[in-house]
Amino acid sequence: MVRTASIPAVPVSARPPAPPNLRPRLGKLCVAIQASSPAEMVERAEAALQDSISASKFLEFRLDSLPKPAAALLRVKEFMAAHRGVTAIATCRRKQFGGNFEGALKAELDVLTKAAEAGCQIVDLEVESAEEAAPKQLDHFRAGLRAVGAALLVSFHDFTRTKGLEQAADRIQAFQPDFVKMVSTARTLADNLAVLRLIEDRSLTAQVVGIAMGEEGLVSRVLGPRAGAAFTFASFSEGAATAKGQVTAGTLRDLYRLEHLDQATRIFGVAGNPIAHSLSPLMQNAAFRRENVNAVLLPLKTRALADLLTLVRELPLSGVAVTMPLKQEVLPHLTNMDPLTSRIGACNTLRTGADGKLYGFNTDVAGVVRPLEKRIRLKGARIAVLGAGGAARAAVFGLVEQGAEVFVVNRTHDKAVALARSAKAKSLKHELFAKSRFDVLINTTPCGMAGNKDALPIEENELNAGLVFDMVYNPLETPLIKLAKARGIPVVSGLEMFVQQGARQFEIWTGKPAPEAEMLRVVELELRRRG
Repeated sequence: MVRTASIPAVPVSARPPAPPNLRPRLGKLCVAIQASSPAEMVERAEAALQDSISASKFLEFRLDSLPKPAAALLRVKEFMAAHRGVTAIATCRRKQFGGNFEGALKAELDVLTKAAEAGCQIVDLEVESAEEAAPKQLDHFRAGLRAVGAALLVSFHDFTRTKGLEQAADRIQAFQPDFVKMVSTARTLADNLAVLRLIEDRSLTAQVVGIAMGEEGLVSRVLGPRAGAAFTFASFSEGAATAKGQVTAGTLRDLYRLEHLDQATRIFGVAGNPIAHSLSPLMQNAAFRRENVNAVLLPLKTRALADLLTLVRELPLSGVAVTMPLKQEVLPHLTNMDPLTSRIGACNTLRTGADGKLYGFNTDVAGVVRPLEKRIRLKGARIAVLGAGGAARAAVFGLVEQGAEVFVVNRTHDKAVALARSAKAKSLKHELFAKSRFDVLINTTPCGMAGNKDALPIEENELNAGLVFDMVYNPLETPLIKLAKARGIPVVSGLEMFVQQGARQFEIWTGKPAPEAEMLRVVELELRRRG
């Protein structure tokens, strides 16, 4: 079992110290800077120091991103002289080992030596180059670093998988560097566990950095320092990543609160595929911050339920929000579930009990019921639900339980009939729907969603309800919402549903009332930013 949540953190005093000449004391976050010219590299470094959210005095100069790395060293020297408080890593990785530098070993060692002389306090040498160097050549290189007080970091990168990390770490430690850097590629969520175990074990005797690249490897990037890593890496800005899966310094600092995570921090996740653009991390982490809950929620790219369950058990995770198709797949793995989950046959919220077992809940229903019950009396209300998929299922079951008279309308009428029968609702063919009147009309289809070009499931003259509820929340104003507003009909946006189901998740996980206004505020701001 990964011990990041089950044993005390290694006390700082018990860990091997960083080289004493490093100034200032190393932070948890190193911002990687790559550029197409020396001037651009220094401009980006200056911007990284001044950014209001991600300001960092710990930088990595990816010299191998430049056509002529040596030509940048004068600019780097001027920058370091002007910013005495900055700690910098110099990297000039050769092309055959995953970098962009096309020079030979001798040229690489020369660039790194001169980078140290220019003021970079750490130089990164890939283990393959260290092994290729003749003993005298390597001794001369290390002597040059010592002469200017620079530290040696020896790194290993596997750009295809996560395997053989212990053996690779042994290869590095044979050179007795000041820092051991281990980078693999995560193909599964469980690959993060191997990286975190390595960090825990090796951080007792060395200054270790451990990262799994790729979208699945985000867990290692965020939780590495919590497990004992000396630091982790981030990109300078969106679109400027120096490795697959690398996120911005602002994301690590502001969204995931990297520098505040400790052994008491509870870890949650939102699982699915795709998941990168999920707004759940933004919403839940804002709620944790507002209510002073020591917790963080991470997006978990999940290709297989078994992989997710391995992470849940071994990290361990305190809870998970799950998306389709996991909502059905997870049911056999639950020790217990709430009545709604059982009746609907779908679970979107997992909570890990004190016994380590999984308990299931469905908060999608709350996302539908809570906004409506603020506006109308649900008992006896006539409600038409457009669609017969997973979202419709939660709406129909939840509203029937509240005593509403629910009518299911779907292009494939047989699916409407099946859902209505299972929920004790009614099905309605489109031509009869058009002639009827309802208290509420709910769209559960993806029509109107950003990127979805399907036409609305109803005609303009069929907007026959006193209230229109569109479950789509991106864009904020869907075609259906615009149409209803133009007709003077009150509306409920999908954003409100998203926040309400998330608020219920927060309550299940923390036992505290959710800060709904704050959750709504941050999600709405982000949706407007995305435009």
